[in-house]
Amino acid sequence: MRDDRPLNARPTLLALALLTAFAPARAEDAAGIVSEGSVSVGLDLISGDNADRAQFGQYNGLRTRSHGVVLFGLDYSRRNLKEGDSLQFWGTNLSLQTRELGLSWKNQGRWKLGASYNEQVHYDPYSYNTGGIGFGTTTPQVTVLPGGPGTGVDKDLKVTRNALGLDFWKSITPAVNFAVKLKTEDRAGSRLYGNGFTCPSPTAPGCIGATGITTGSAVLMLPEPIDSNTTQIEARVSYADRKMNLSAGYYGSFYSNHNSLVSPMVPDRLNNGLGTLLPLSTGLQAILNQPLSLPPDNQAQFLDITGNYVLSPETATQAKFKLSYAWGSQNQSFSGAGYTGAPAGVASLGGSVNTGLVLVGISSRPIPKLALLAELRYERKKDSTPIALYNVEDTDTYTNRRYPLQTVRARFNAGYQFNSTYRGTLDVGYESLDRGTFTPTSAVAGVSALRQRTDETSVKVELRRRMTEEISGAISYVGSRRNGSNWLQPNSGVGVTEVTDPQTAFSASSIFMPSLADRQRDLLKISANWQVSSALSLSVLAEGGQDSYSTPTDYPQQGLRKSDMNLFSVDADYAINETWRANGYLSWGNQQLRQSRPAGYILSFKNTATALGAGITGMPTEKWQVGVNLAYVDDQNAYSQTLGPTASPANVALLDAAGGLPDVLFRQFTLGMFGKYDIDKRSAVRVTLVYQYAKVNDWAWNYNGTPYALSDGTTLFQQPTQSVAVIGVTYSYRF
Repeated sequence: MRDDRPLNARPTLLALALLTAFAPARAEDAAGIVSEGSVSVGLDLISGDNADRAQFGQYNGLRTRSHGVVLFGLDYSRRNLKEGDSLQFWGTNLSLQTRELGLSWKNQGRWKLGASYNEQVHYDPYSYNTGGIGFGTTTPQVTVLPGGPGTGVDKDLKVTRNALGLDFWKSITPAVNFAVKLKTEDRAGSRLYGNGFTCPSPTAPGCIGATGITTGSAVLMLPEPIDSNTTQIEARVSYADRKMNLSAGYYGSFYSNHNSLVSPMVPDRLNNGLGTLLPLSTGLQAILNQPLSLPPDNQAQFLDITGNYVLSPETATQAKFKLSYAWGSQNQSFSGAGYTGAPAGVASLGGSVNTGLVLVGISSRPIPKLALLAELRYERKKDSTPIALYNVEDTDTYTNRRYPLQTVRARFNAGYQFNSTYRGTLDVGYESLDRGTFTPTSAVAGVSALRQRTDETSVKVELRRRMTEEISGAISYVGSRRNGSNWLQPNSGVGVTEVTDPQTAFSASSIFMPSLADRQRDLLKISANWQVSSALSLSVLAEGGQDSYSTPTDYPQQGLRKSDMNLFSVDADYAINETWRANGYLSWGNQQLRQSRPAGYILSFKNTATALGAGITGMPTEKWQVGVNLAYVDDQNAYSQTLGPTASPANVALLDAAGGLPDVLFRQFTLGMFGKYDIDKRSAVRVTLVYQYAKVNDWAWNYNGTPYALSDGTTLFQQPTQSVAVIGVTYSYRF
């Protein structure tokens, strides 16, 4: 719900009550009790409306608030110097949707008790205009806008989180301590979600495609209703002495969703792709009215024991190990959740995944200049989910699929100190992933090949220069090579066939997953810290890398072939004098993916991000502190499209006419200014000014002022240019 209640003075009255309650503690200073605290009250004046604040108000709770917002915060601490007890309480943003409260009560070295409460909110920057009824509930009713796109009601999507945490720590003996943490979080609201279908389809033989008088496809927005709880608990016992450290722990995560299904009500008439209202073709309405499943209840639990033991103090030789076992389950009742059509005799999925892990390692310094480390890690995930016949497509029937995984990782690291300035490091790694036996009765869609095992070796070489009077830095190279077992050709419902000659087994249009393809990775990184003078320091980072993929296909440029990454950044800090300091930063980076497919489609996706900022803070007088900060972000996604010689004349004509996909652009400029004046030793006034300008151009939902309209006329929109100004005044008092 939106918080549009009028402003009032209740936070100020609460502050006065707290001051009255805590004030007597100061009289006990003679008994060794020290207490102090502060309270702050302020007012923010905010310009703009919901549309202007779409970017600015995503996470700070100010998206839908009025133009004036009261601010309130406090903290209080009380220490008993003789007994070693201390109590601390704090609260921030108590009048906003992002409020936090915390309590810490402890006796130094003996026990500690903590509690926390916080609220968070996320507003989707896109609002939507719709004629639908009950959107954001489990029974949304789709209604076509008779006046066309933009004539409905504007609504916002948001998700709120309310979390409560408790933690306790106790020292049982000087060598043994126990800790437990509990956190429970409720989530509520709605987020972007929906469904769609195109007829005809092999999965729905009775669905007829579009005709001159009917529409055979539809895309609908049905916001996901969120009403769930996640509870986490962690407990750990630790032991430490001169030579050995041991820790045993338990972790549990329990997810409960109060909504199981979205059951839409879709009419028998929707707009086609040209915006013409037509009856739905045979079978389409029944498909669109099918319930949509939401995340089911599930849980995961984890046990582990870790430790290390000093074998030889003279050579700093230590052995370490870790043993862990995790089990996750998902057995929500189908009938209890409202699902129908489950296989006969199957009451729930009965999902069960168990994971065991063993890690052993040893580190040593056999000579003063040489440090060695070796580790071996073995992890096995066993999927014990029962196999049942869930998919029935005409005469074809398929079961669910199990996903076992066995992972072996090995690492060797050697570091050598050449002299007091330079140190070299060699790190060699190996990783093997075995995905187990494919479930023969299941189906595969979207890819043409599978792989049971992939193996990757990596090498990192680094030369580091330690900080001297002026400069320090490092240069490193990382290279890795991945390959694997023979490719497997899936035969849905029958199993897989090992392919020994992929050049003839796969067609030019075959689709291979990049995560299974052979890959070569090369990465070079250079960093330096330069103390130019006693007042000026610089930090520089430059990084560049490339991934090259190889798949077995006759078409030389099929699929993802290459990706690049480059990054450069510089940070500067300058002490003008004893009371004034300036800083600045600049970063630039890009990532590029090059991929293509048969018939001449060639795409290069490139993301370029530039960020820069500068600031200055100082104290004109003993009572005044001022500062100015500037920040600029430019993020662009470019989709360069070309066609190869095998492209059809129709595709050539279409690309020439359309010019390809436009860029997606996001730019943001932020100016921040503050001034703080100390009235006396206990009270101060702070004035802040924040101005933010954002520009958004995303053709996915709006192109050249024309919004993308879903089949009922619903549109998503975000104001292309947004500007917000905030002026705030805060008074703080220390007691």
